[in-house]
Amino acid sequence: MKLNYKRTILVGFAFFLISAFWQAYDTIIPLMLTNKFGLNQFWSGVIMSLDNILALFMLPLFGALSDKKDTRFGKRTPFIVAGAIAAIICFMSLTFVDAAQLKKIEVANAETFWTMTEVRDGQEELILVENREYNGITNNSVTPQYTVRDYAAKIYYNKTYDQLSAEEKTSLENWYKGELNENTVYVYVKPHKDADGNVVGESYRLCYTKEVDGKDKLFYVDTNEAVGSDVLTTNAFSSLVSEARSQFAAGVTKGNLWVLAIFIIVLLMVLISMATFRSPAVALMPDVTIKPLRSKGNAVINLMGTAGGLLVLVLGMLFGTGKVVNQIMNYTWFVAAVCGIMLVALIVFMFTVKEKRWNAEMLEAQAVLDAEEEEKEKEKENAAKSDTAAEATDSQTTATTAEVTAPKKDRLPKDKLISLILILASVALWFTGYNAITSKYSVYAVNVLNKDYNTTLMIAQGAAIISYIPVGFLASKIGRKKSILIGIGLLTGAFAGAIFITASSPAWLLWILFALAGIGWATINVNSFPMVVELAKGSTIGKYTGYYYTASMAAQVITPILSGALMDAMGTMSILFPYGAIFAAASFVTMLFVKHGDSKPETAKDKMEMLAGADD
Repeated sequence: MKLNYKRTILVGFAFFLISAFWQAYDTIIPLMLTNKFGLNQFWSGVIMSLDNILALFMLPLFGALSDKKDTRFGKRTPFIVAGAIAAIICFMSLTFVDAAQLKKIEVANAETFWTMTEVRDGQEELILVENREYNGITNNSVTPQYTVRDYAAKIYYNKTYDQLSAEEKTSLENWYKGELNENTVYVYVKPHKDADGNVVGESYRLCYTKEVDGKDKLFYVDTNEAVGSDVLTTNAFSSLVSEARSQFAAGVTKGNLWVLAIFIIVLLMVLISMATFRSPAVALMPDVTIKPLRSKGNAVINLMGTAGGLLVLVLGMLFGTGKVVNQIMNYTWFVAAVCGIMLVALIVFMFTVKEKRWNAEMLEAQAVLDAEEEEKEKEKENAAKSDTAAEATDSQTTATTAEVTAPKKDRLPKDKLISLILILASVALWFTGYNAITSKYSVYAVNVLNKDYNTTLMIAQGAAIISYIPVGFLASKIGRKKSILIGIGLLTGAFAGAIFITASSPAWLLWILFALAGIGWATINVNSFPMVVELAKGSTIGKYTGYYYTASMAAQVITPILSGALMDAMGTMSILFPYGAIFAAASFVTMLFVKHGDSKPETAKDKMEMLAGADD
């Protein structure tokens, strides 16, 4: 028996386009909500959880509907084609609503941000912007928020605005309105001891770029000295303008709530369209693949999905969706490119996949295998009948006693039930931590770290793919539970390390942490679902699969809202990685007490099978 890889790849184009969509959705929708509509993290989280809420009841519904449907194109194909076309149309329509909001907020300029006020306690006050150097965990000695003027004065003169002379105030205002741009950077020096042992307070030094010998080099504005290569800089435009722009966007949204309402309605249409064909797309591979080859088939499907996600991240780099200058960019052409990829994948699927014929061939081949299996079972039964009558009598007596004392088939013994609960608790906890990062990271990377999220996410996914086969070998040697504990340790360590990453940190350090997170997540992912079904009996695998996905989906519904509410309450996004690390660490504790469901899986003969568990 050999898997028809060509056929499986063609079937996988459905999952390819699904993954391409979700990669784009998870990165740009949070940016639209926070940067263009000015929503706080709580309401952004509520909207980002809509897809998971819909999935809770729509995925089983449309999976069941496709089971009952039978057309000349097959059971799943009509849902895939109709759903994908609707999703592409709705996704493109969403960009037009986004562009309408962009048009409303683009009227703001430097003058607007310099003078913009809001009413607080009945009085009109200048708006506050977040101090990008503030981190509640690692650098809480600085002021968490400034007014735009105070922050600008700190960067330009290293003074507060009130300490400036009238001439300096005029100079500062002219700089903010005329010279400040996306390439303006500054150096921030934390409080430290000088050579004489005296504590020196925080200081800011503005830099400018000058071409020297054909290369751009940084110099300090106040002394014209070259900036050393060991000094890390922060983008001043992001620090001074981005937050003010978000505040302005929030004001525009309050005055034009109908635009946000239309955006949410169209977004719901997109999500509903996607939900109509996700289950049919996943079910198609088993429909055309005999049982012994489905693990390999699932591995191919997962690789196709990963390819779709990676391609969208490459597009994000080409369109600059993660650049500071593009925080409020028009996403129309980027989404058009993503939809183009989805459409091409759908066309390939439509003209190459012959679901009806392939399903019939699978059923015929499976019938042959089932007949062979039945023949083997009969041989075993005949061998058993050759036992002596006395042994049969003894066996019957023992069986009768066992029937009386045995628990019901579907009921787990108490110790195994406790293990099941602990495994499901672990699943919910690590998804709570992980999904908070994935749903908020694009906003965090662009607005806080001033780094391109596309690169870090590509590294995480690449590391996960590379690690799947080694992870499979590891589980075969030490068991699934220990492998998962190692994975959780890597994930927790990566999130904990990211707490200390700031806008001034080198990008390569973040890449290393995300690579570790990708490896950790792959280690967890490959082994967690098999541990749950290990506790199930043949007739209850479906029910236990439902337990697993209920735990993971419930966490993904709650965590964007919970993490967003905490960010708003604490006034900073810097709690994102501590939040992820805490929940990941909690899952380590619950998994530590699991006593059942573990095993050392046999090393797969075909290494492709080691990718089969990577579809969460």
